[in-house]
Amino acid sequence: MRADTFIYVGTYTEPIRFGTGKILEGKGQGIYRYRLDRASGALELMETTTGVTNPSYLAFDPTRRFLYAVNELKTWQDRPTGTVSAFAVNPATGGLSFLNRQMTHGTDPCHVEVARDGRHVFVANFMSGSVCVLPVQADGSLAPASDFIQHQGSSIDPNRQRGPHAHSLIFDPAGHFAFVPDLGLDKLAAYVFDADRGKLERHERAWFKTLPGAGPRHLAFRPDGRFAYLINELNSSLTALAYDAVNGCFRELQTVPTLPEDFNGNSTCADVHVSPDGRLVYASNRGHDSIVTYRIDSASGHLSLVGHTSTQGNTPRNFALDPEGTFLLAANQDSDTIVSFRIDAKSGALEPTGHVTQVPTPVCVKFFI
Repeated sequence: MRADTFIYVGTYTEPIRFGTGKILEGKGQGIYRYRLDRASGALELMETTTGVTNPSYLAFDPTRRFLYAVNELKTWQDRPTGTVSAFAVNPATGGLSFLNRQMTHGTDPCHVEVARDGRHVFVANFMSGSVCVLPVQADGSLAPASDFIQHQGSSIDPNRQRGPHAHSLIFDPAGHFAFVPDLGLDKLAAYVFDADRGKLERHERAWFKTLPGAGPRHLAFRPDGRFAYLINELNSSLTALAYDAVNGCFRELQTVPTLPEDFNGNSTCADVHVSPDGRLVYASNRGHDSIVTYRIDSASGHLSLVGHTSTQGNTPRNFALDPEGTFLLAANQDSDTIVSFRIDAKSGALEPTGHVTQVPTPVCVKFFI
């Protein structure tokens, strides 16, 4: 394990129009790297990698030698596409060196994932509702896309679901099946990945339908792979799913609210993560500006509420759990802060460390240990 715990933060650097119609003025300078003080929870700025546009979501390859960042754009070189950028990670310092960038063939790429063997990178294009697969070359740079899938359809929300909006791509723990929550379709799309051809094959039987208007956004598996938890952006809910790893299929167990019963304002969900020990699931609320914590029953996968914790800022777009299970870092996109919390080892409750770090329009937080 590294002596230092580094934190990488993706930001918006330019104005961006969201699916809601809101325009956010990006204030970031690129990708920020911090050192986490594991005694106090404080963050110390180490370096900023500039010259990268709207690096809103980040992903490391399994070896931690390379970092990939989506460039959340609607056009690039006069084409209707975003891009994804590749960086080499200095093993001694953690510094980033730009390698190259490739088109994602869709607009507003918002999520990037790397295959378990590090040979392919997967990007979800939110605005156009598509998925792109890019081969990784020996030096970590990206080759042009080997596959592209355009989702089709709509759902009941006339403003947010007039077309497909692929929001993320998540592999099951075995790395065989890939799942794409599509907010515009109210579906969890399922694919089988052919690593030799770099292709995603549609897995018809496994497509999971949410409630109409739910707006599925992200999926998180329990480490043992028996259960997964789907966060639904539009109706502020969290769905517990039993997972059949042989067939790559889900069965709904329970759907619970992410908001307190007495909350009457506007709020949408964003991110979801399961604790490293599999005992808890956390999800973020934008509007209520909180992290909700649920305890997972290890036998049934069902959820019981632990509580809600204010993120002490506005619009917690993304948050990250310490792989050691000690800290949670919440990125408040609209108030330009990252707030650190210590995780109570027994209850899983979040306790503010008192450290608030100023970061301009933070979107994605990644631990590097």
